[in-house]
Amino acid sequence: MDTHNEVLSVSGLHVSYGTKEVLRGIDYNISEREVVAVLGANGSGKSTSLNAISGFVGASSGRIVFNGTDITELAAHKIFRLGVIQVSQARDLFPGLTVEHNLRLGAAVRNREEIEQRLEVVFNYFPRLSERRNQQARSLSGGEQQMVAIGRAVMANPKLLLLDEPSGGLAPQFINEIGDIVQALKDDGATMLMVEQNLSLAFKVADRFIILRDGMVSDGGFVKSLEGNHDEIVRTIYL
Repeated sequence: MDTHNEVLSVSGLHVSYGTKEVLRGIDYNISEREVVAVLGANGSGKSTSLNAISGFVGASSGRIVFNGTDITELAAHKIFRLGVIQVSQARDLFPGLTVEHNLRLGAAVRNREEIEQRLEVVFNYFPRLSERRNQQARSLSGGEQQMVAIGRAVMANPKLLLLDEPSGGLAPQFINEIGDIVQALKDDGATMLMVEQNLSLAFKVADRFIILRDGMVSDGGFVKSLEGNHDEIVRTIYL
C-alpha cells in the first residue's frame, strides 16, 4: 500500500458516560485515502469512538488530532467545518422533506454553484436517488434512506467520512449496494473510518481493521493478510 499523509491520530482516548468508562485509552490512526474498519461486539466502544471524533461526546482524557489540528475539545459544528462528517446509525433524515432537499442540507455552508456540482456527484454515485429526488424521505425503504444519509454526507465533500453501521438493519440487496457505493467512494480517494458488524462488507472495502474489546484496542492489521480466513477475527471479537 502506498504511503500517504496521516489524516487522523487518536491517542490515549478515554470516554465515560457518567461513572461508566466506555473507552479506556485507545490509540489508532488513519492515513489519507485509507479505509479503516472498526470491529467489535456490542458495547465495545465502536460508536463511541466515532462520536468522540465528531465532537458529539467529550473525551475525559487523551488526544484527537485531525490534519494537524487538535480537535479533542472542539465543538461538533467546528469539527464538521474542518471536514469530518459522520453518518450515524439513526441516519437523522428529515422525513417530510424530499430526497433532494435532504441532500442539499449536507452542503448548506457552500455556495449555489458548489451545491449543484456536489448534487451531480451524489446522483452519479446514487442513480436510485436521482430517480427519487422529489419523493419524501419517509416514503423510501430503509436501504434508500441509508443512501440519502451517505449522500448527504458526500454533499459536504468530507475529508474524513465516518460511517456508523452502514449496513445495519438492511436487506442483503441493499447491503451489497451500500458496499458497492463505499467501494466507489474508496476508488475515488475517500478517507473513511467505518464501524461495521457485517464482516463480509467490512473486509470487502477496508484496507485495515482494528478490534475494540471492552473499550480497548485488542487487535488489528491489514485486511490483505487475512487471505479470506475470518474465523480468528470472529473469535477475537466474540469469545
